[in-house]
Parts: sequence; C-alpha cells; structure tokens
Amino acid sequence: MKLTLHQIGMIVSAENDYQSFPDFVIGNIEFDSRKIKDGDFFLPLKGARDGHDFISLAQKNGAIATFSEQDISAMPYLKVKDNLTAFQQLASYVRAHSDIKVIAVTGSNGKTTTKDMIAAVMSESCHTYKTQGNYNNEIGLPYTIMHMPEKTEYLILEMGQDHFGDIKLLSEIARPDIAVITMIGEAHLEFFGSREKIAEGKMQIQDGLLDTGLLVIPDDPILEPFINAQRVKRFGTMGEVFITNFKEGKSKSTFSVNFAEGEFEIPLSGIYNANNALLAIYVGLATHQLTISKIHHALANLKLTRNRTEWLTSESGIELLSDVYNANPTAMGLTLDSFTELPGQSKIAVLADMKELGSDSKALHQSMILHLNPEKIQRLFLYGEEMWPLAELAAEIYPRGAVRFYQKNANIDEQSDLIVDLLDSISNTDQVLLKGSNSMHLDQVVEKLLEN
Repeated sequence: MKLTLHQIGMIVSAENDYQSFPDFVIGNIEFDSRKIKDGDFFLPLKGARDGHDFISLAQKNGAIATFSEQDISAMPYLKVKDNLTAFQQLASYVRAHSDIKVIAVTGSNGKTTTKDMIAAVMSESCHTYKTQGNYNNEIGLPYTIMHMPEKTEYLILEMGQDHFGDIKLLSEIARPDIAVITMIGEAHLEFFGSREKIAEGKMQIQDGLLDTGLLVIPDDPILEPFINAQRVKRFGTMGEVFITNFKEGKSKSTFSVNFAEGEFEIPLSGIYNANNALLAIYVGLATHQLTISKIHHALANLKLTRNRTEWLTSESGIELLSDVYNANPTAMGLTLDSFTELPGQSKIAVLADMKELGSDSKALHQSMILHLNPEKIQRLFLYGEEMWPLAELAAEIYPRGAVRFYQKNANIDEQSDLIVDLLDSISNTDQVLLKGSNSMHLDQVVEKLLEN
C-alpha cells in the first residue's frame, strides 16, 4: 500500500505541523540507516544506540522523511511520542485496509518450519509473502506487513513470544484469519514461570483473530481453559486431524492424513516435521484455494529457513544433522528420538545448553537422558554449563570416554577444543547431530565440520 507523508501523519496522529511539509509518496520504511534507498522513510529506534543519532546518515543515504520523538530541522518528519508504537499503528492500519488474508503461526517449537510450509503450500495458487528470517517480534512483524508486495493475497506471519503479552500485541496488529499454534513446550520458561503461563501467552493469538477466524491448536489439555475462539480445530493423536502411516528416512518422510487423500512426502525426517506439514495441509485446504495435487507438489519440493533440521555433508563425507537455531527440552527430545531411529551404524550427538529455562534448567537438561541410548547414539559431546548435570548422568550409562564435556561461561569458552576433538574423532561413516540454543553458536561448529 502506497502512502504519502500526510496520510501517515494522520494515521499515527503526528504532533507536529507535518502538513507544512510537501506531501509525497514514501518508499519503504527502514530502521537500519544502511538499508535506506532514495525515497525511503526512516524509523529511528532505541537499542544499543539511539536511532535519532542516525537521522542525518539516513537522509544522506536517500531518506526523504522520518519519524522522530523530538523536533528536528534536517528533513520532513512526523513527531510522535514513541516511534515504535507509531510504526505498529501504521502496520495495523495497512493490514486493516489491505485486501489480504493473514495466517499467523506461533508455538514453542516448529513455528518457523510450519510458517515456511504454509507459505510454500499457499504459493502454489496465490501471491504469498511470509515473515523473513526471524522477523517475528514487535519490530519484525510490522516490518513484514509494511514490506509485503502490492500483489500479496496471503500473508504468513510468524509470532515469537519472549514475555507474556507479546503474542497479544502481535495478534492485534495482524488480525489473523487463521491462527496456528504448533506446540506448547518450555521455551522461555525463565520468564513465564510455568508451562501453563506459556500456554496462556500463546493462546493470546486469539486476541486479534477475526470473529469468523479459525484457531488450529494441538490436542494438549493445557490449552483448553484458554479457548475462546468460535471455530477451533485440534490436531494430534487425540484431535480431529492426525497423521497415519508415518514412514521415516534420513532425509525424507512419507505419511498420510485422515482428512485428505494420498501419501504426502516431505524432504525432512522426524514425526514432528510431519506434524508441521499436517498443519500446512489442513490450513491450505481450509482456505479453499488449493487442490490436493498442488499441496503434494509444494511439500515434496520444500525449501526451508537454514539451521532448522538441515542435513549437510562435509567435504570428507561426514553427514551432519544441523538444528542449531534454537532449542528447548521438548524439541531436543523429539530430535534425539528421531535421530536415534534413523538408519546408520555410528551416531554422535553434540548438544549445547538450552537457555531461559529458569529454576527448572537442571532437571530439564537431565531429562534428556531419557532420549539417549548408548547402543543407538554411541558418543556424546556436551557443551555449556547447563549441560554438566546431563554429562554426569550420561557418564553412568555410557562407556568410559564416550561422554565429553566442554565449558562455556563468562571466563572460559572451550568451543575450539570441542571442534578439535570432533575433527579428531569423527569419520565419514558417522552421522552427527548438533542441537542447542542459538546463543551457544553451534553454527560455528557446523561450519568447521563442513570444511573437514
């Protein structure tokens, strides 16, 4: 949607005399002054640096106007109390006045993969745009809305939750036609205190759901007290929609569903990924825009965001299963279970700390022992202080020397030792799983192994 400076000023109730400036159509709205092109609008945000300090640089790069929380003289501007709030108001207006359908996706695990799958399915028949990368927060979601192409018919929005109330804000901006929750796990337990509170926060995706909207949730009893949507569909073994005939390979899975014909194939292993695909199939059919054959084609030819359950092969032939973007106990357990059952003679697991688990962190890390079988995963490389309790337990059931632990704290980081030991001990007959929270930077370990 093309808007002029004066239109934006009216939408956000700008406090200055913006009508004294010439009116003109703006290009993109950018909060990074380095991305500014001629005709763009600058959004100064407060982070490590105050974005107001970059207004002159944005103008030099081509910005023709800016939001500002203070009076300036350098260029046309819209004065508001809070730049981010104004940006969110603008995105909400654009969504409300655009002829699009919005599908929102959240969950403790699988939301990015599910978003990618739904977008792939919808792209078979409709002009579709989706959240790019990890732009799923109070800045990224309105940014996605403001950057969707003019021809967009379906907008697939990922919604992240770090604190209670995050999903409420995002949902009220996005006003979804369909809202999907992939699962309720323990992500950000440190900030929520309980899994019930996480569930309550996720269910705030209903707060912006249209009155005629559809809510798709897992068959998890923890969600039931928070349901207020009129149309609800549950998925899972006890739900109305579910998977049948699941068959898993190293780099692909096949399955059927109880509500559509044919066998579906995805280029991913793991029943959890099949469940993500189940959601894409159901949502695609619920829009009445797709045929079964187009959904089959979309899922078989998926291209996903990097570092999420991605099989890679090193130069020497080592097979790596990289899932290093994020981690929580439910996701790590599911990944270990799937990895355990894949065909292959020798398996190694490289596990790093799962962050933001609060006072339950020790017990939740120790619980991974339930997913570790020395006969199936022969060697463990555990990285980070939170992994030490698991290392102690694993040493009791694994042969001597099969479990190795590497520190990472404020004073010591033994990642380089981890890399050296991995390179010394793995061969091209091994399959290696790498899983941990993004802040543990296992992606750097992956890159070094790929070079070997």
